[in-house]
Amino acid sequence: MSEPVRYAAIDAARAEVFLSERLGGGVGEVVGFQQQGEWSRAFAFRHHDRALVVRFSALEEDFAKDRLAARYAGPALPVPRVVELGEGLGGFYAISERLYGEYIDGVDEAQMRRLLPAVFAALDAMRQADISDFTGYGNWDANGKGEFETWRDFLVRDVAAERPNERLAGWRQRLEGSPTGAGPFDAALARLQALAEVVTEDRHLIHSDLLHFNVLVQDSRITAVLDWGCGLYGDFLFDLGWFCFWAPWFPAWEAIDFRAEALRHYARIGLAVPHFDERLLACQLYIGLSGQAYQAYKERWDDLEATARHTLKLATGETLP
Repeated sequence: MSEPVRYAAIDAARAEVFLSERLGGGVGEVVGFQQQGEWSRAFAFRHHDRALVVRFSALEEDFAKDRLAARYAGPALPVPRVVELGEGLGGFYAISERLYGEYIDGVDEAQMRRLLPAVFAALDAMRQADISDFTGYGNWDANGKGEFETWRDFLVRDVAAERPNERLAGWRQRLEGSPTGAGPFDAALARLQALAEVVTEDRHLIHSDLLHFNVLVQDSRITAVLDWGCGLYGDFLFDLGWFCFWAPWFPAWEAIDFRAEALRHYARIGLAVPHFDERLLACQLYIGLSGQAYQAYKERWDDLEATARHTLKLATGETLP
């Protein structure tokens, strides 16, 4: 194996050397993506006549989850196929087929409205995905096994826990020492714990990170759903909650009511969703709390303050869920 290199320091030249050593001739056009992940580095390249992507990370599991998620790919849920996964440059690498498009994060209101049918089609595809080969709720591992026995346990235990070996180890201490403090977090957590009494125990495939440069689009189509490292099993409203919770961070979408659009969609397809508001709010509170844990770990104090404020407003009913 090549000499160890910190994945965050890998540039296009180093990636090309690695790929040439691994794949032999025919490697070219190696270019780093403008948007890079928090836990990996990604580069587009060509191998002979194939358009591919290589990613490097210290973590293998996220790549393995991407490989597993490709089994759910379809017209409404395009997921790139992982063609090779292994060790390299002191960590791990994954080579995937390249799918094209622009990030959904940057589209304007008009295009987002045109995209809504495709967004709900993707959410429906995940809701209808056959996950019967696997068990558990919450975070699923490289083998497709969920970490918790119930969705309720995941909601109320996972977001409050701090495990010594987790990738965000130390977040609670940083949160308590931050300018925002842990008060808003704990107040919203108490509300989530109360809501957990009415959540459903249905189990569906969840992406859990459909913004932050993980969805590619063209016109009114979704062309790729990337990075399944945060994938969950549980309430299918979670991915809707992702759009609802983070919408205030996207001023172009200010006039779009994702909750109302979802209800209209469910009415059109004849899908009854019991306890819709309570379940959606529970998902949003979890999203806000996990966001605070991440931002505290990263010491992004301004983001933490904004996320804590928004989460607490939802928890106290000062804004609509």
